[in-house]
Amino acid sequence: MADRVVSEGQRKRRRPTKQGAVLSERLIVDTALRLVVQHGAEALSVRRLGAALGADPSALYRYFHNTDALLLALADELIGRAQEGWKPTGDWRADLRAMGLRIHASYCSNPQATLLAAHRTTGRPHETRAVEKILGILRGAGFPNPLAVRIYHAFVDQALAFAAQDAAVLARPANAQEVDVEVWHEVYGKLSPDTYPNITSAFSLLAADMRDSGYPFALELMLEAVAARLPGTGDAGTGTTGGSDHGDG
Repeated sequence: MADRVVSEGQRKRRRPTKQGAVLSERLIVDTALRLVVQHGAEALSVRRLGAALGADPSALYRYFHNTDALLLALADELIGRAQEGWKPTGDWRADLRAMGLRIHASYCSNPQATLLAAHRTTGRPHETRAVEKILGILRGAGFPNPLAVRIYHAFVDQALAFAAQDAAVLARPANAQEVDVEVWHEVYGKLSPDTYPNITSAFSLLAADMRDSGYPFALELMLEAVAARLPGTGDAGTGTTGGSDHGDG
């Protein structure tokens, strides 16, 4: 897809596709997400999308200037799905937990799209609302802005980093995933306790735990650390020391 600007008026002149559907941004995004599952990054082409939609490929330019704009829309859609049906409870810790687990689950529901876009900042409506909600949870709990921003940054990066790692596993064929799991039994399960006493002592627990994502427990560890910094707990900090002050976009 190359850059091409189409006026708002032209964009609104829509005709049904060959399948009888009216072309829309939502239809394009949903179709692209489905195709990405099947074909990965190759799905993001006007030719393939046009064929799947039953529309002239050039019609896609009415909605997205280029492939990157479509990719950002896919990422934003996953963020939006994470927020569907979510309502704050007023308990900041429960609300952050729910939001983190929702974000992680939404991205893992489409691992191929996650590998393409989890690292992107979309600047689109769903992402903007998510930033507002998470900062609102933190500020409502009593965290001052400097600390709320640092916590937000760490919270979101943790969720997306685990989502990207877990998506990389899920994107592999099932038999390939199982091969990696079997390494724990074929290699670690046969180690000598004389040489590796810690691994052999914890092996059964280790092999079972490594089959699942480490994110839920990592999230709990983060929430405990965040709670310790809540003003009034006696161990709160400003969050402005102990690291660089630049973000990652």
